[in-house]
Amino acid sequence: MFDNLKGDIPASVVVFFVAIPLCLGIALASGAPLFAGLIAGIVGGIVVGAVSGSPVGVSGPAAGLTAIVLTAITELETYQMFLTCVVIGGAIQVLFGVLRAGVIGYFFPSSVIKGMLTGIGLIIILKQIPHFFGYDADPEGDDAFLQPDGENTFSELFNMFNYTDDGATTIAFIALGILILWETVLLKKSKVFNIVPGPLVAVAVGIIWEVTMGNGSLGISSEHLVSVPVPSSFDDFIGQFSFPDFSAVALPSVWITGFTIALVASLETLLCVEATDKLDPRRRVTPTNRELLAQGTGNILSGMIGGLPVTQVIVRSSANIQSGGRTKLAAILHGLLLLTSVIFVPNILNLIPLSVLAAILLLVGYKLAKPATIMAIYRAGWRQFVPFVVTVVAIVFTDLLIGISLGLAVGVIVILYTSYQNSHFLHMRNEEGEREHIQITLAEEVTFFNKGAIRNQFDKISDGALLTIDARQNQFLDYDVVEIMDDFVTTFKNRNVDVEVIRKDGSTVQNPEDFFEVFDMRSGVALH
Repeated sequence: MFDNLKGDIPASVVVFFVAIPLCLGIALASGAPLFAGLIAGIVGGIVVGAVSGSPVGVSGPAAGLTAIVLTAITELETYQMFLTCVVIGGAIQVLFGVLRAGVIGYFFPSSVIKGMLTGIGLIIILKQIPHFFGYDADPEGDDAFLQPDGENTFSELFNMFNYTDDGATTIAFIALGILILWETVLLKKSKVFNIVPGPLVAVAVGIIWEVTMGNGSLGISSEHLVSVPVPSSFDDFIGQFSFPDFSAVALPSVWITGFTIALVASLETLLCVEATDKLDPRRRVTPTNRELLAQGTGNILSGMIGGLPVTQVIVRSSANIQSGGRTKLAAILHGLLLLTSVIFVPNILNLIPLSVLAAILLLVGYKLAKPATIMAIYRAGWRQFVPFVVTVVAIVFTDLLIGISLGLAVGVIVILYTSYQNSHFLHMRNEEGEREHIQITLAEEVTFFNKGAIRNQFDKISDGALLTIDARQNQFLDYDVVEIMDDFVTTFKNRNVDVEVIRKDGSTVQNPEDFFEVFDMRSGVALH
């Protein structure tokens, strides 16, 4: 864990700055106390980071749970009852891990995962542009198309021109210039610039700008700054923690909410694990069952002390990877930075312009949605590109889970279509003066998905033709497919089509009366 200190320490600082507004924004959009988002970020960094087997993943409050959390807090009598749901959800996630449910993550196609990364990159860019120009009506961390402020992702871009802030916009451009200069020029000039992360410099300049400009024409008003709760005393600080009301355990609504949190949080985590593993330069594989155990542990603890539910999150994880984080020390350190800063320097955090943090996130989004990545998927062929595009568009116009679901559905359709095409190899011979000879070589696996392709081919066979069905390479032949063949016995006779079947052992059967006997299939059992 300590092999990459020179990369993990700067990365933890970058993730820390990215995490602050996201933790606060998600809490605000969820209708929860702002401190609840910070608790989730701290627990996600320190606890989940320590238990998880993911080397580069970072956990914290997730935008995908915002609607669920808001509904639960609204419908349940108290926030303490909601915390009971979070604890129950965490316990269910631990059970998922014990039952080895993490294998679900392996069934998402690569094209869908890449579409998810690109879609989130575009969402980050589109959502951060208003914050970049000083329009902060939509909470940070909101990634849904329809926003709490009554706008949507695109209408917000037009609406922001009526509310831009000169000070916030100016320092945002300065910060963006620092970041680009740091990454494209200075990092190549000297090793010194590898030690100090560019985002830290950009944030420091933003704080200096706020302090020096004050109430001037280019000063930044408080609503455009980070807003961390500032306790007036130690007792005040302790008073920000809440504890679950376990008397609500008997309520069905609490268990339903807890299970919903566990299911959605687990799916988001497994999707993020697949995505971060693809982004990891070392291509390490995260143990998914252990990740569910880690997330469950984190949610139990977060719920016990008043925090929001946590998942592994792609924005912070990708920021970690792009900033040089290579071990889970980066995630743990970012959690420790959140904890210490909230306790000791909340007033300094509240001097950070949100527009500067938006500039940092804009670069994160661009790296996720690079045009070169999109072109590489396009060149891979339509079978990869179609699910990819559907996933990207659906994520931008709905939300993460709906986008992934639609992309997965299209991916399955593409697989079925490919399977439909690849059930057999067709060879046609029609030499002059001879009858048409059609040879169908069955693939290794022919399932009920291939029924339509085979039936369609049989329908096209000309009268008087010779049909050869070669099954020597076949390892699995579905009962439904043999039934299709058997249905054509009479049809072939009436059309004077001669049929020969070459079985797996190389023996040949001429004009079979019963295809089930030919393939030695009895009682509806498929041939293996």
